[in-house]
Amino acid sequence: MAKRDGSTRHDPDFWVESFFARRMGPDGLTQHSLAAVKLEHFPDDDSSHLTRPHFIAMNAQKPPVHIQAQQGLVSSNGEEVYFTRGVEVKREAGAGKDWLTIHTDYLHITPDKEIARTHKAVTIKTPAALVTAIGMEFNNRTQAVKLLSRVKGHYEKPKH
Repeated sequence: MAKRDGSTRHDPDFWVESFFARRMGPDGLTQHSLAAVKLEHFPDDDSSHLTRPHFIAMNAQKPPVHIQAQQGLVSSNGEEVYFTRGVEVKREAGAGKDWLTIHTDYLHITPDKEIARTHKAVTIKTPAALVTAIGMEFNNRTQAVKLLSRVKGHYEKPKH
């Protein structure tokens, strides 16, 4: 018989407005940060739901990568972050790389591994290319983007 003490309900036990958190590396520098207009914590599954999350991956050798969306979810252990609705990824130009933007409706990131994945449609733009695909894996450590299916692209040689 189900308990009637409310323990099976999915209600927030606390929330934070203007949420901001940062993960520091052993060198004391910021590895990544996560901000949101609102964070709501749910005790039944220990998840945290985010309103308008903004994640930034930082590394002294690479340009920053920003991820924004309308909604997000952080797993109970904090090791997985899921972005939904109007997801935009922006890699700034720098360190010999052009800027890059990615648009999708869903993105799953593992911040400590610097991996982002989606099984949904993606649109990738750079100064010289426009690429669409279904499914993507982005490795921020290697800067490699793997497109999974239905890849279409248009490339224009940059003018110097």
